[in-house]
Amino acid sequence: MKERLEVGQIVNTFGIKGFVKVYPYVNDISRFDDLKTVYVKLKKQESKLKIEEVKYQKNMVLIKFKGIETVEQAELLRNSYIEIDRSQAIPLEKDEYFIADLLGLDVYLDTGEKLGILDDIYNTGGSDIYVVKNELGKQFLLPYIDDVVKNIDLENGKITVHIIDGLI
Repeated sequence: MKERLEVGQIVNTFGIKGFVKVYPYVNDISRFDDLKTVYVKLKKQESKLKIEEVKYQKNMVLIKFKGIETVEQAELLRNSYIEIDRSQAIPLEKDEYFIADLLGLDVYLDTGEKLGILDDIYNTGGSDIYVVKNELGKQFLLPYIDDVVKNIDLENGKITVHIIDGLI
């Protein structure tokens, strides 16, 4: 399991006082109110930054980091990812998972045949879509619904799915 979890991406600057606009990767954006320090990662560079202030605008999070005082300094953070230590994560409910723990898991049909690996997850608002890629590079899009995703076994690195008629 990864030691850190991505909680958002800095997509733009906001105003002239060094705020950044963050697209959140969390279900409850007020989660950012509880964060004191985060890791800001761009390519292979990362910095540990202290959060000075958090505001909200529609479904976006506006963050002011200590030491980032101008729009020019904030601009350097654009396209960075915000990560937190796993220990800072909110505990999950039963049958909830961190995306970072699911990506790369083997995906098997309920018949025992390997379908591929979980390559990506898209949130569509209604339900998540699991992108499974096989060894030939072919992608299968599977909705995260009870009729399709039958079991997630993190300990053994395996997801079991049932393909309903018309899905593939």
